[in-house]
Amino acid sequence: MQTFTKVTLYTDKDGYARFREKQIAFVDGPPGLRLTSEFPCKSCQLRHSPVGFSLDFHVCGDKPLWVAVIQGILEITLQDGTSRQFMPGDCFYAADVLPAGATFDPEVHGHRSRQVGDAPLVTLFANE
Repeated sequence: MQTFTKVTLYTDKDGYARFREKQIAFVDGPPGLRLTSEFPCKSCQLRHSPVGFSLDFHVCGDKPLWVAVIQGILEITLQDGTSRQFMPGDCFYAADVLPAGATFDPEVHGHRSRQVGDAPLVTLFANE
């Protein structure tokens, strides 16, 4: 059975952002066109980030969303220095929201994101 690796950027119980992976099976559809179960999506938006774009530590917002890289390279760096690059065609589920009742602390919460290389970054955000 074919699977898709769902990469999730999430807030762990200690407030720090981390990555985890989960295999999602292609279980629906005919043999020549397999599908996963549907994911909820209320809206989507494209973002263009120029060469040199970077953000200091931040969280995704108040609700999780899917991020798909359309063009360029997106690098996500966590508080512990771990980083991961996402290339065109890569996507991940961004669920690093603030813990309930927390006030944002740039020494603990969130991730940094930046454009890497010579091509502008184009990303698609799909909101639940």
